[in-house]
Amino acid sequence: MLHPSAPGPDRTGDRRPRRMHRVLALLLGAAVVGGAVPARAASTDLPPLVAPASGEHHAGKLVFAELVTPDLVAAERFYESLFGWSFQNITTEAGFFGQASLNGQTVAGILQRPLRPGRRPSWVSFIATPDIDKAEALAVQNGAKLLLRSQSLAHLGQGAVLADPQGAVFAMLASDSGDPPDLLADPGDWIWSSLVTTDPQTAAAFYGTVFGDSVFALPDASDARHLILASDGYARASVNPFPSGWTNPRSRWISYVRVDDAAATADRVTALGGHVVLPPHLDRHGGRIALVADPGGALFGLLEWSTAATGAAQ
Repeated sequence: MLHPSAPGPDRTGDRRPRRMHRVLALLLGAAVVGGAVPARAASTDLPPLVAPASGEHHAGKLVFAELVTPDLVAAERFYESLFGWSFQNITTEAGFFGQASLNGQTVAGILQRPLRPGRRPSWVSFIATPDIDKAEALAVQNGAKLLLRSQSLAHLGQGAVLADPQGAVFAMLASDSGDPPDLLADPGDWIWSSLVTTDPQTAAAFYGTVFGDSVFALPDASDARHLILASDGYARASVNPFPSGWTNPRSRWISYVRVDDAAATADRVTALGGHVVLPPHLDRHGGRIALVADPGGALFGLLEWSTAATGAAQ
């Protein structure tokens, strides 16, 4: 891991439970598709994001990711086979959820809900803020669209969902129990996030204003369009233009899972019914990355990262 004073990658793999698996559903108040749900233990409680509670707060940090899909069973089967995630089904008044765990720690949530015609399943990234009302107001003042106004979530804090000025959807959370610590992710856990957008400089300035992030240009970039968002001395995410040949120039957040072998994992994605969007390749600082999609079309990234590597995924 980089020294905290350097703007480097916050490839975090939190060792404490990250229990946000029901946040998005409660925010959306979604009607959920009926049908078979795997026969696993169910729960209706809302545990905190961090247990035991801590005083840590990391504004600007992406603290969780949630998949929205109409087929919970198929999604669980895919991610269990790909990353070794184990699932516990959860039922609340909002519907069915899959709580994904790795090595006994929560790593993701999967929400089953119907999608509008033409829409595909997608991962939603959650960004930490200590004051959601202030962050929400700043976002709207700076051109964001408020999709779901902030509201209290029992034991969790307050959450809201917005679209930034370029249309990228993101969520924010003010956790009552503190934010997860900055630790290097294990293979199978989220390690990095990247915003691909039509206007990287404007987008980076937006997130800097809303969350207090510092903005850095990559020192070896040929232009100033590849940027890093940092807080507390750690890089939190990258902001980049669309890769050449990108066929759907819609601004979006993409989160990456750490893997031991990006090429082998990409092949496994294909074997399990997904597809490779961008084949494995080296980023600027030695990490091998790939962009893939699950069988439902939800995009996510793979990052092969060694502890000796430095820099940020792009």
